[in-house]
Amino acid sequence: MQTPAITTPLSALIRTTLFVRDRQRAKAFYVALGFTELYFEGVLEHPSASLVLGFTEVSPYPVTILKVPGPNMGMLGLFELPHSTAAQPPKTGAAQTGEAAQIFYVADFDSVLPQLKAAGASWLPEPITFELGHFKHREICLRDADGFLLNLIERNPEDQHLSGPEMPFTPLDGLIKP
Repeated sequence: MQTPAITTPLSALIRTTLFVRDRQRAKAFYVALGFTELYFEGVLEHPSASLVLGFTEVSPYPVTILKVPGPNMGMLGLFELPHSTAAQPPKTGAAQTGEAAQIFYVADFDSVLPQLKAAGASWLPEPITFELGHFKHREICLRDADGFLLNLIERNPEDQHLSGPEMPFTPLDGLIKP
């Protein structure tokens, strides 16, 4: 198979990796969300797996990489690192400066939210109706059992294939032109 010519210097987001306390529990949660395909599962034992994360002590650790059906992008890695005194307590409640949120389109809140609660969602307020310009939809922020923030938007998941802005806007600075 021949590699295609490079047309852009950056790919779409290939994978987000979460460093979790209990990989099996996290796996059940994200399978309930819709990550139903297993891309890889095993134990990373080569020293490079520890060194790339900045660890000076080499230690094997189990990983699971999940994906939704389709291309190998937007995948989710669940890495269970060896027990460490540096582990942070799970975050709770509303978004905080310095953290990121995973954002997903979900076809039907009424079917997925009870499954996420049963799979260990640690913070699950009621959905709100979010309005922006010409559209409005139900949206919710919640946390998984490890305290990672998710933002779910009730919208056709196929809309992920749209390209370009969906409404006119004025940039806040001149760094990138629309």
